[in-house]
Amino acid sequence: MAKYRKLGRTSDQRKALIRNQVTALLYNGKIVTTEAKAKEVRKVAEGLIAMGIRERDNFEEVTVMAKVARKDANGKRVKEVVDGKRVTIYDEVEKKIKKDLPSRLHARRQMNKVLYPVTYVPKEKAGRKRNTKKVDVAAKVFDEIAPKYAGRNGGYTRIVKIGQRKGDGALEVLLELV
Repeated sequence: MAKYRKLGRTSDQRKALIRNQVTALLYNGKIVTTEAKAKEVRKVAEGLIAMGIRERDNFEEVTVMAKVARKDANGKRVKEVVDGKRVTIYDEVEKKIKKDLPSRLHARRQMNKVLYPVTYVPKEKAGRKRNTKKVDVAAKVFDEIAPKYAGRNGGYTRIVKIGQRKGDGALEVLLELV
């Protein structure tokens, strides 16, 4: 008996498909896909959420000094002329950051092996590269998803059957975080 479904794809295509759908599920909270794909994605997603729950409180807060560019009222960097060159002025600021302990760092790296990088594009500036932001999906798992399921022993996702797809008649389902 097989341990997983092959989904009619080669191994590299199958891994890419599952990684893509797991990333979309954790970023958006729900996806619509076929039943077979949903059952495979569910295995991987629940493993990542369980890892996030185990390591959610495993960090320490550290205060560091950081150089931040000084900005004017319009949000542009303040520059001054030094030796004939325009140079940005920086201020030193104290910042509190979360420093992962070794086991959480390992868990983060394991998650990043599965999750694809996500870029957020605001709707009002669609098509422009300037306002896009990189989203850390692993941090979202630790900070938002894991605390929500802290007291729960498994069963973090739900599969709801929608009906048959018009084109090929495949059974479509909604896979969502509970």
